[in-house]
This record gives sequence, C-alpha cells and structure tokens, in this order.
Amino acid sequence: MTENDTPHLPSVRGDADDPLCTRVYPAPARPHRTPFQRDRDRVVQARAFRRLAGKTQVFTSRASDHFRSRLTHTIEVVQIARDVAAALGLNEDLAETLALVHDIGHPPFGHAGERALDKCLQQHGLRFDHNLHALRICEHFEQRYAAHRGLNLTLGVREGIIKHSRDYKPHEHPLLEPYMLGERPPLEAQLIDLADEIAYLTADLDDGVESGLLEIDHICDHVNILSRCYKHVAAQHAGVEQKYLFNEALQLMQHALTDDLIATTRRNAEAIGAKSLEDIRNHPRRLAVFSEQAESERLQEKRYLYDTLYTCDALENEHNKAEEVVTALFNFWIENPEELPQGYFDESEAEGVPRIVADYIAGMTDQYILLQFAAIRRAIRR
Repeated sequence: MTENDTPHLPSVRGDADDPLCTRVYPAPARPHRTPFQRDRDRVVQARAFRRLAGKTQVFTSRASDHFRSRLTHTIEVVQIARDVAAALGLNEDLAETLALVHDIGHPPFGHAGERALDKCLQQHGLRFDHNLHALRICEHFEQRYAAHRGLNLTLGVREGIIKHSRDYKPHEHPLLEPYMLGERPPLEAQLIDLADEIAYLTADLDDGVESGLLEIDHICDHVNILSRCYKHVAAQHAGVEQKYLFNEALQLMQHALTDDLIATTRRNAEAIGAKSLEDIRNHPRRLAVFSEQAESERLQEKRYLYDTLYTCDALENEHNKAEEVVTALFNFWIENPEELPQGYFDESEAEGVPRIVADYIAGMTDQYILLQFAAIRRAIRR
C-alpha cells in the first residue's frame, strides 16, 4: 500500500448538509469556499485575532523582535495541525481554523496574566477560562455584521474552540449543552492541543537559547529527545557551528513528535475499528495522543522548561509585574466601573461588573495594558 492509499480516518464532512456546518444566523452560500474556509477567514479578519501580535507567548519585556508572540505561535500551530490533518485524511480546513482560533481568548502577559485574572475573578465566585472566553469573543464581542453580533461561526468550530484541549462536565456548564459536552470532539479538534504542544515545546527551547537564559549543552544533557536529535544532526554535519546544529535538531524533534502523533492517532482509531465520527465521539478517551515513549519525553521536556525557563528569576520578575498590573487594574475598575469604556459599562448591568472588567482586561495587548496601568497610577496620584 502506498502513502496515497493509506485509509482516511473518520472526519468531519464539512459540506453544506453537515450539521456541524450550521450557524446561529443564516449566511448566504459561497460556492467557491467551504463553510470552514469561511470561518477561517472570519477568524483572521477579527480584531481579537490581530491583537495576538501584541500578546506574550513566553517573554514580555526582554527586548528582541525575534521572540514568538501569540500570533507567530499560532501560525506555527497551524502548520503542524494541517500537516497532521492531511496525513490522517481529516478535514484540513476545520483543523486550520481551530488552530487559528485556539489562543484568541488569552489575556495579556501569557499564562501569568491568565493566572492573575483567574485569581481576581475567584474573589467574586467566578473563573477565567481562555477557551470559554474565546467562545465569548467569537459569539459576542466581535462585531462585524449588520444583522447580528459575533462572527457567526459554524457549530463545528465553536465546539472545537471549547473542547480542543479539555473535556467539560455537562452538569457544570449547562449553558454549553449545544456543544455535546458528554461526547469526545472530532479528531480535527483533538489534534489541536497536541499541535500546540509540539509548536511551543520547539519554539520555547529556541527562544530560550536566543534569550541567553538556556544553553544548548545544558538542554542536551537534560532533554532526551533533543539530545538524540542533536547527535543525529551533528553526525551528519561535522564542523558546523553549534547554533545551526541546534536549529536542525529542533526541526528534527518537531518532525519526530508530529510523526508520532500521526502514527499513534491512526493506530488508536484502527484499534477500536472507528468507521464513523460517532465512533470517535462515543469512545471514552481521546484518540489523538502521543505514544507512551513520546509522551514520556514530552513530559520530561515540559518539566525542564518549567524548571529552567518559565520559573527562572528573570521571568519570575516579569510574571510578578504582570500579576501586579492585572490585579491593580481589575481592582480599580471593580471599584470605579464608571471609568470603563462606555460599551463595557453598559453591559455591566446584565453581565456583572467582575465579568465585564475581566472581559476588558483580557482583550488588551501587553503594551496597551501597561499604558492603562500607567495612566491610572497617574490619575490616582492627583
């Protein structure tokens, strides 16, 4: 059997008659574009998507134009997601759209900002979840159409926004009942979280070395998969400068993890005899996973990044600053909701002030939230 003869796994059809292509509001058909292609374009044209260019991936204030932002990270996830979807015979348009939208709900300052915002909301009996916030953005905050609010995305994309990285219990989220919380998402959605992992595990090592916070030799001594790839590359390119060998090793590592995800997902689907999307949905576990060895190596690298990069003193100072800024602004607007932009203030009666303040902060770029912080500090001093 040739590569082209490899059987496709059960996928989302994506045609006009597919229930997952239904929208909340009617939309005239476009004969030259599929529903998911149209969703892709709606996401790319969204203001929230453009703001990803100004949001942190790992580094906030260290001066370099070469570090990843949320936007460049998203583009890398798209590349991997399409690669995996194509290899498995899945719906590439859906996978691409979900990759493009997967981080749209993140607040400024990366995970540090998200933790701070969640901590603030917990004081009011609420939580911040970037997946649910992404749905909120796409359904409510984006306003591009005369007839309705939101981007009017298909059910398949909205389901994937919520469920691509975790499962939600139906009884804990009754408002999400239309999104089939009791079922697994399609493989197109399941693979996004792993594509995200592959992208940032590769990129964060790269940015860590670029920043001077990580050393190549130290990485090779503690990250087995990178060490193995580096030795393989070095054996083929004797005498080449270390940084170029490292770049090649990162690419080889990314390819190894991607190939493992493809092979393991196919093997899992075939093992249960999956013939339809319902077989994928009704299985008690997700089928898009890494093999046992790759998962072990993934966890080892993730621990290494947490121990040596994410929690290092230089970044901890940035994280502490992020928490200070988010918390101060949240508390200021809780106490002074009339200082919110008029559109947000108008919604506070229906949504509650804490949720609206969180919505406002979550939409900010790193630079904008720092400007707001400085402006409010000046106002308070007067």
